[in-house]
Amino acid sequence: MPPPELPPLPALTRAEAELIDRYLEAADLLGRVNPGRPGDTYRALRAAQALVGRAVELRDTLALMHRRGEAELHADTLARALRVLDGERRTARVTLPPDCGS
Repeated sequence: MPPPELPPLPALTRAEAELIDRYLEAADLLGRVNPGRPGDTYRALRAAQALVGRAVELRDTLALMHRRGEAELHADTLARALRVLDGERRTARVTLPPDCGS
């Protein structure tokens, strides 16, 4: 049985699509660095090193959008795109895990 079909991505400008991609990449890396989640220091170190480059790319994307006059982030549209791209799961790793009553 084939997996269920994902809803289509909303129409995005190239810059908006780049913003979404860079944001999710940074969120993935922050999730690996999250000290509230299990893992080893080497993995967290590698993620932190990579995060520097992703943060620069994210900044550059936003700066380009600003220079082009894209002054507003269309939150509803961008949130729909994030949901289609599994953004809820990916960004959840950045938060603290639930307290298990320790």
